[in-house]
Amino acid sequence: MRSDEDEILASLSQLRPEVNYSASSDFVADGLLDSLDIVSLVTDLEKTFRIQIDGIEILPENFENVAAIASLVRRSEKRA
Repeated sequence: MRSDEDEILASLSQLRPEVNYSASSDFVADGLLDSLDIVSLVTDLEKTFRIQIDGIEILPENFENVAAIASLVRRSEKRA
């Protein structure tokens, strides 16, 4: 069974396969994710984890790195 972080990395890799996300500590500031990427990622995360991410949670700091995204997923799971 994959960990949440592995699932998130898989989603990121499908979104932009050419990017090495492990080389960045801030995906947004480093230009690896833009607003359209985040919308696509949110859709994928909601399907993968069967969660609903609140619009107020769609902030750049929640998509800085895998740990921040995993924290967002966990918060969304608790609300479900």
